[in-house]
Amino acid sequence: MDTTVDGARRTPTAVELAGLLRTAIVSGELVPNQRLVEGDLAAEYGASRGNIRVALSELSVEGLVERIQNRGARVRAVSVEEAVEITEVRAALEALCARKAAERVTGDDVAELQDLASRMKDAVDRGDRESYSEGNQAMHEKIIAISAQKTAAATIQRLRGQAVRFQFRLARQSGRPAVSLPEHLAIIDAVCARDPDAAAEAMRLHLESVADAIRASSK
Repeated sequence: MDTTVDGARRTPTAVELAGLLRTAIVSGELVPNQRLVEGDLAAEYGASRGNIRVALSELSVEGLVERIQNRGARVRAVSVEEAVEITEVRAALEALCARKAAERVTGDDVAELQDLASRMKDAVDRGDRESYSEGNQAMHEKIIAISAQKTAAATIQRLRGQAVRFQFRLARQSGRPAVSLPEHLAIIDAVCARDPDAAAEAMRLHLESVADAIRASSK
């Protein structure tokens, strides 16, 4: 953690702790059903138990953590079936956002999306799955931002958090980026062409493909 000017350790805030724990859960460092003991986490992160408690509450709202009466908190286990259902709901909401983005997109937005497309193509050519995953996330976030659909954006964020562990694994599967890249490019092309129907359909097809890949990963 950061230090103050005089060298003393700074206690991490609840927001910072939520971010650290979220990353640990998404990356698999903290595994499904693992107990999250406030005292242990406070010692590990050099934090107060109060801030740990607030961070766990925030992650509980996001669906990453569950609290069990008289047993404390643990990493929530999401089944394949639930992850598929979450992705299908996301498909409906993100299709709406893609439609609205195609209606609202500006010249600057088009340039940024085209730059993202170029970077994602380059990442696939180089076999850099980490950079491709980052570009994937940035593309979805940019389209949601362009859409200006705040209610949908907040709902998508919560849904994504619950199933993100599955998508994290998918994004790093050998060959998966080559499958999803044309889907992402179709979304970008439709939004940049200001074609709302095509943008919504491209997003729906992409997330249906993600749901299918999650199903297949469990076999």
